[in-house]
Amino acid sequence: MARASSGSAALSSIWPSRTDRLIIAPHDLRTADATRAAEIYAGRFVFAGKIVTCHGRSIFELEPPSEDWEVALLGFGWLRHLRAADTALTRANARALVDDWLSNPNYKRPMARRPDVLARRVVSLLSQAPLVLGDTDGKFYRRYLRGLSREIRYLRSATIDIADGVPRLQVLIALCYASLCLANQARHIRTAARKLSEELQRQILPDGGHISRNPGALIELLTDLLPLRQTFAARNIAPPPALLNAIDRMMPMLRFFRHGDGSFALFNGMSSTPSDVLATLLAYDDTHGVPMSNMSHTGFQRLDAGNTVLIIDTGPAPPPSVSQDAHAGCLSFELSSGTSRLVTNCGMPSTGRDNWRSFARGTAAHSTLTYHDTSSCQFVEFSAMKRLLQGAPIVSGPTEVESYREAVANGVLLTASHDGYLNRFGVIHRRTLMLAPDGTRLDGEDTLVLASNGRSKVSETDYALRFHLHPAVKASRLSDARGVMLVLPNRDVWIFEALDDRVDLEDSVFLAGNDGPRRTSQIVIRQESHRAPSVRWSFVRSTASPSATSARRGARHEPELPL
Repeated sequence: MARASSGSAALSSIWPSRTDRLIIAPHDLRTADATRAAEIYAGRFVFAGKIVTCHGRSIFELEPPSEDWEVALLGFGWLRHLRAADTALTRANARALVDDWLSNPNYKRPMARRPDVLARRVVSLLSQAPLVLGDTDGKFYRRYLRGLSREIRYLRSATIDIADGVPRLQVLIALCYASLCLANQARHIRTAARKLSEELQRQILPDGGHISRNPGALIELLTDLLPLRQTFAARNIAPPPALLNAIDRMMPMLRFFRHGDGSFALFNGMSSTPSDVLATLLAYDDTHGVPMSNMSHTGFQRLDAGNTVLIIDTGPAPPPSVSQDAHAGCLSFELSSGTSRLVTNCGMPSTGRDNWRSFARGTAAHSTLTYHDTSSCQFVEFSAMKRLLQGAPIVSGPTEVESYREAVANGVLLTASHDGYLNRFGVIHRRTLMLAPDGTRLDGEDTLVLASNGRSKVSETDYALRFHLHPAVKASRLSDARGVMLVLPNRDVWIFEALDDRVDLEDSVFLAGNDGPRRTSQIVIRQESHRAPSVRWSFVRSTASPSATSARRGARHEPELPL
């Protein structure tokens, strides 16, 4: 049975004569599964969808099957599963594995020294110290402290070569933990707190979003920042104001990105939502309020009406230094009805990202308009540059993204535009969305506006409008070829219609499933901008049954957009 690992523990009860060295173990909010302890004891290490069996050899000697697997192994987060089992056998197993790692310098592979992996290992060794040090002798305790201190020294020396964004924050968080959990570290506490405060003020935007614009960064960071706040309190040290302010700003963003089923919207590298961890984080949210509607600093808008939720990307590309996972999804949106997700972006798989990264980051993998089969952002293409920059950051993309929302007679109207196609093609994409007050209707119009100095190219079909559907939605095209019937898992029926354009139903893929990529469908409208520079469309919840709705023949309702 899965449960959250136990929290902050004073180590004086374990080693009363040694509390001058390691004095506290921080909380670990990540979910632990005691059933996985038996697998680890049997020498089967299952990480990132891959299995490696030791067969009597050290797990650290074996060739990793993937980078994700190696990151999970060397981060030592799996210790929490052994702690969850809480038996003499699992404690002995944990000590043997940690001792194997700390005692053998031949295991120090390049991945082990990657700063974010090293930071995760330091935090794991600190938070799981009660597991590893329980029922042990002074000799192992001293070896453990020497090995841990060595890892912390490596981490301090690695601060000059850390990738920007979440990895940099993870390193500074780990150094804060290290200075708080070891005794006689007053100077290091001040230094670590100061550096972390400066980085939080830079990376956490005023509305609580992360500078990378990836919703998943909030979950990853809060899982460490909340226990860090508690660790400061446990040491009777006032937490840095910047830490408290960052947490207070980030918590409302957790609700902002949530759909009715609890999943996060899929923007800028977000993969499947760790629902168990998210539930733990939300338990720390004292406000429990309605999500805010406009996160202008991070660049997202949210429209709520009835039980319908609409989340729209209305921001420019993030800075190049934190754009290695950013997507070209400007003006894309996700739509959910109750606990059913209707329109999504393709997202990013939680493992095996390299196989899908190029596709998932493109505009065509998002529910928005694609012009000339190109993305609204351009990414680093050369392999040598990718290695140098530790990824493929965005080199150009939308810089002027405007959005305006207002309450009108028929609901809430949002008008947004971006210039991602301006320099290359001389056009601006404008999207208008209106959600009815009861949430039963979403009207939209997508328009390509030729700039005053426009040089828009003309081709047979030069733009495509895509709406990617969630795999749980059953879609069938109506006989008039201008609409699609969408049946949700709860048997609710929505109808998608275009006023004057042919609608196609094509294959797509949903990458952010808990069980890996899944086949799904997408609604596609293709047009020529010189003949039809705009497309009007609507999603309408039907009151008829699926069988009655499928008998329709081209009955369409005129949306009333105040354009």
